[in-house]
Amino acid sequence: MKKTLYLAASVAALATAAHADGELNLYVWSDSIAPELIQKFETETGTKVNMDGYNSNEDLLTKLQAGSSGYDLVMPSQHFVRILIDQGLAENIGAKDLPAFQQVDEKWRGQWWDETNEYSVPFAYGTAGYTVNRNQYKGAVDSWKDFFEPGPELQGKIALLSYPDEVVGAAELYLGVPFCSEDPAEMKKVLDLLMAQKPFVAAYTSDNIENRIGGGEVAAHFWWDGNSMKTRLNDGAPIEYAMPKEGLVGWLDSLVVPKGASNIDNAKAFINFMSNEENATIQYNYYGHASPVKIDMTKAKYTPENAPELFPTVKVEFSRACSPAAQDLVTKVWTDLLQ
Repeated sequence: MKKTLYLAASVAALATAAHADGELNLYVWSDSIAPELIQKFETETGTKVNMDGYNSNEDLLTKLQAGSSGYDLVMPSQHFVRILIDQGLAENIGAKDLPAFQQVDEKWRGQWWDETNEYSVPFAYGTAGYTVNRNQYKGAVDSWKDFFEPGPELQGKIALLSYPDEVVGAAELYLGVPFCSEDPAEMKKVLDLLMAQKPFVAAYTSDNIENRIGGGEVAAHFWWDGNSMKTRLNDGAPIEYAMPKEGLVGWLDSLVVPKGASNIDNAKAFINFMSNEENATIQYNYYGHASPVKIDMTKAKYTPENAPELFPTVKVEFSRACSPAAQDLVTKVWTDLLQ
């Protein structure tokens, strides 16, 4: 029965794609989609795909809040899915009724960011933590203490991201402060920690991380699991992704249609196309982040043996959509830190 249902879903997905035409305008994480899949989708459907990239959820939110973005499909992380829904910036596409949704692992269905499964289809997930260059740093990587309260070996050789989202979350994990705290005293602890670290930070940047940490310009960099893994495997960089005992910050990116999109049918066709098991496997092998939809493990490039970064051995706590009061405190922490 399951095989029959899957075949029917696959045929439906292909039928949807086969009749698509026109254009599809994507605004997604930079370098997140396999080029061969873009070409394959264009060939199969006759749809012209235009793709722009961003490097933070904040950039995406700002673009959509401005209105008339012209994009048909975006890729927010879980807490920003919630924000887009709450602000009326996401289109109800009846996601749970798409063939793509039948490919989604049960544990990712009905989550707090889209309880009714009307707006989003999960695309990729992973963690944010820190990576060290082993030619520059020989010490421990089993605690956030080594990163936030660095010893002499790391002082002046640390880099963080340019935005607060996951960095503040990691600091909260280390200090035992709950995500989205509305307590100014708790967030003062986060600020104090980051301010004490600041003299030892070489840069706050989200660009060119692979060259900066892989080439040894810095000894430790806040980064993502799959990016660290690919730089280690593909470039032979002497780096290691930390597994801090306090935990890692989790993220899950989903495909969402912005409110007022012009090419909704093409967007749905692309979601179905990317969630097909064969295509999802190609995407997994390209992107190097865990897949929340079914893939063919016999063709999977990354396994626990060769890619431990993708299979964390510590707890993972996912970023949440904070209340305005809590978000204001996060913004204040980051503003005070960088001023």
